[in-house]
Amino acid sequence: MSMSFNILRTTSTPISICSSKTTPIFSTLLHSPSQFPSKSITPTLVISIHQGKRSFRGGIVAMAAPGSLNKSEEEWRAILSPQQFRILRQKGTEFPGTGEYDKFFGEGVYNCAGCGAPLYKSTTKFNSGCGWPAFFEGLPGAINRTPDPDGMRTEITCAACGGHLGHVFKGEGFPTPTDERHCVNSISLKFVPANSS
Repeated sequence: MSMSFNILRTTSTPISICSSKTTPIFSTLLHSPSQFPSKSITPTLVISIHQGKRSFRGGIVAMAAPGSLNKSEEEWRAILSPQQFRILRQKGTEFPGTGEYDKFFGEGVYNCAGCGAPLYKSTTKFNSGCGWPAFFEGLPGAINRTPDPDGMRTEITCAACGGHLGHVFKGEGFPTPTDERHCVNSISLKFVPANSS
């Protein structure tokens, strides 16, 4: 079964992800740090899936660092390196074959370099030979897809902070479960080894 999803955002906190027929499939609730009585509680992203008679309530799928979601351009410039800002906030691209994670295959999770939200498991990374890290799928709810204005490519961004990751390509014939290639800038990622706690 294949479905496409649109992310609908309103000015209130809830975010709904709907199928192309606008039937709610996922409901997500982000809590801002100001809603918590104590600084020891971290905001979380909780997903509930409802389809037919089945329902699933998942744990944390993606979580950003407190206060990272709504930063101004000046705040982003203050915390990101000039290269990270150019790519994550201005939708730039690093040169092929120069990224830290292009040929790296350690076991762990790749987080957003901007906000720290988990994006990809290392088990979904593969060597596409394109010069950038390639993944066949992101973590559920972690990646937004937006067609480029020219309609030639589909941009992928961090769902938590909107940071530019790269582009996704379909139908290239790679022997992966999804036949997709998430072509991601290394500088948009921060690898966390599996053995770190």
